[in-house]
Amino acid sequence: RDIMGEAWDSVWAPCRIKGRAGVGVAVRRGRVGFEGEPRPVLDDAETDVDSGRWLETVVRREGAQTPLRVVSAYFHSGEKDTPKQEAKMAHLPRIGARMAELLADEEENGVPSLVCGDFNVVRSEADIKNWKPNHNKRAGVLDEEIVFLNRWVEEGWRDTVRDLAGDVQGPYSWWSWRGQAFVNNAGWRIDYQYATPTLGERARSFVIGRAEEYEERFSDHAPVSVTYEV
Repeated sequence: RDIMGEAWDSVWAPCRIKGRAGVGVAVRRGRVGFEGEPRPVLDDAETDVDSGRWLETVVRREGAQTPLRVVSAYFHSGEKDTPKQEAKMAHLPRIGARMAELLADEEENGVPSLVCGDFNVVRSEADIKNWKPNHNKRAGVLDEEIVFLNRWVEEGWRDTVRDLAGDVQGPYSWWSWRGQAFVNNAGWRIDYQYATPTLGERARSFVIGRAEEYEERFSDHAPVSVTYEV
């Protein structure tokens, strides 16, 4: 509440290493609310480097019979052929194991899940303006990473922005601060909302909150908003 203001209730999971990762979920007070205690870790194998990257909350939805599990996620950025990439590749299978559990929970118990955040990986050539100079040369565009995001979709997760946007280039959500990337729209689509099937079918529209001008940017990312029908 200190960060979001009086109109919101929020939960946060900061990294145990100062100045590193951090994730959070906020809900409007009076309309929805949290149920139970949030889950601020992915699993028992979490390290300090992995902390502040996964926060699960169960949200009571106005007008809905079942709650919604919301996950705020921040995947490692990685850096090709470095320990940072090794940490990323160790983390992705653990994320996949939890994603499988969340899919099963919707199928068996009717509880949908939404995993949102900075995944730091593109899914295909359509998700990055400059594919050829980056493919298998930079973290986030490595085949060994891409396979995870596509596998989750194959298993049943819905990439809601891609579903709504269709077979187009982009829409991008990240642009480097360097050079003319933002001006030339040389971006990457690395911020996602992955929904379990029944929730994904209720996605109706999306907005990428791209600043009008370079000087108006508050981040190298732009907010990704999706509207779902209750």
